[in-house]
Amino acid sequence: MSDRRGGASSGGGVRGDLKQRVKTGRGRTLSQKRWLERQLNDPYVARAKREGYRSRAAYKLIEIDERYKLLRPGQKIVDLGAAPGGWSQVAARVVGPSGRIVGIDLLEIEPMAGVDFITLDFLDPEAPSKLTSMLGGPADLVMSDMAANATGHKKTDHLRIIGLAETAAEFAREVLGPGGAYLAKVLQGGTEGALLTDLKRDFAAVRHVKPAASRADSSELYVLATGYRGAPGAAVAADGD
Repeated sequence: MSDRRGGASSGGGVRGDLKQRVKTGRGRTLSQKRWLERQLNDPYVARAKREGYRSRAAYKLIEIDERYKLLRPGQKIVDLGAAPGGWSQVAARVVGPSGRIVGIDLLEIEPMAGVDFITLDFLDPEAPSKLTSMLGGPADLVMSDMAANATGHKKTDHLRIIGLAETAAEFAREVLGPGGAYLAKVLQGGTEGALLTDLKRDFAAVRHVKPAASRADSSELYVLATGYRGAPGAAVAADGD
């Protein structure tokens, strides 16, 4: 589904261009102009505003959940890189008051009903035990929509986001209970094969997911691993998949 909704022809030979364009203002780079223009013309951005979601990313999780039934009432969930809270918001509406959601980010996040946000680096050695304590036990799902700051160099950006996903997977092994799931953003390319192979040792099923809400011109994908075989607090290598 393309996020670039542009010119449409109207009757009588008059062309009506509905796409909003942004002038290059003082201090605004061309890349910033393109990003703002894309945001203004993104139907998911407009929909998020109408429906009260904190970000367009909410629809990615909604679509993934509709297909794979990840979210259930009463679950314990960790949202890595949670700011501004779109994924936590979607999860909170499903898990309900009997569930627990902890969102972690380096940025402060505006409070949200049903979610505990903590300003912390998930790489902090104490992070797994702290979050498990906040959840009141092992997590059922660790989800991450994190992305490293883009450099503009495709290979470098790919390696950086895969590195984040691999580190987040190690974190997930520390906090997930048996049967738990891990969902994280990656970029399409050869090097995520090592991540998938690694995840297949510890999870019953591993797959790529491309929700419609991901921009069509983006190489963004999500890796979904379900059926964690290990025990909380330890990564366990299972027999071959």
